[in-house]
Amino acid sequence: MDENNRIPAKWQYIRRIWYNGTMIAHLSGTLLYKDLKHIIIDVQGVGYKVFATTDDISSLTLGEPVIMWIHTTVREDALDLYGFIKRQTQDFFQLLTTVSGIGPKSAMGILSAASIDTIREAVITGETSYLTKISGIGKKVAEKIIIELRGKVDDDGTGTGDISGLKNKNDIDTLEALKSLGYSHKEAREALEKIPAGLTDPGEKVKAALKNLG
Repeated sequence: MDENNRIPAKWQYIRRIWYNGTMIAHLSGTLLYKDLKHIIIDVQGVGYKVFATTDDISSLTLGEPVIMWIHTTVREDALDLYGFIKRQTQDFFQLLTTVSGIGPKSAMGILSAASIDTIREAVITGETSYLTKISGIGKKVAEKIIIELRGKVDDDGTGTGDISGLKNKNDIDTLEALKSLGYSHKEAREALEKIPAGLTDPGEKVKAALKNLG
């Protein structure tokens, strides 16, 4: 039997994306369009729809150059791009997605409603009031953020995303690829830890991790 016939369509799709090197991490072009939740960046005649925070969108001007760090999320029927002017904002966005129940769209909504400083203060002090006073963030979500990010957020607002103990960049890239498929940070980390030590290629690591995830 052909190997592809044994692999679900979703896995074949992400494998093609991964092997062909089309996981988008950075875009530089001209701002073609913007609304309240997303922008379109023209890169040499190709328009990329990118979800962004309210602050980033408001700072951009139509027809002007735009440079963004990109987080790519792959689903079975879509490839979504989330863009950030500052790398620190992207790092914190990825940290938020490690919280159970918070996906990329929710994380973007939270960063549009609350500053990184506000979220940092809430996590460090344990006070949900920093977050619940912001429209769209209820008490349950605020409590999850505080509990699950405790110990991951530094005093300057940065965080590790709980990647300590990973051996090299390939491990981190594999972890992020699995999370982009919708698996939680915990699920991705556990699957990564079960991969044979001899595997070094990121594509093979992703394939092996997906088998572990069933």
